[in-house]
Amino acid sequence: MTDVTFWGYVIIISAVAIGSGLAMIAGIGPGIGEGYAAGKAIEAVARQPEAENKIRTYLILGDAIAESTGIYSLAISLFLILTFARPLFNLILAR
Repeated sequence: MTDVTFWGYVIIISAVAIGSGLAMIAGIGPGIGEGYAAGKAIEAVARQPEAENKIRTYLILGDAIAESTGIYSLAISLFLILTFARPLFNLILAR
């Protein structure tokens, strides 16, 4: 097994941070989509106030489905950080 230098650890942690940040970019899409859907729901309620309950139900269901991609990206980001970066931080601090 090769001995990794201090700068090797730094490069690995940097790569994990960049990968984690790229994974979090997936959170932009759900935010934009949910805002657009909420705006359209308000327009629909303004046109048909009697259908408000049905529109609200579909809006909440659609938002929950759309938010799942943001939650997956957060889970991947946390997995990268906790699996790779945290043990390496402990190794660096132990030196």
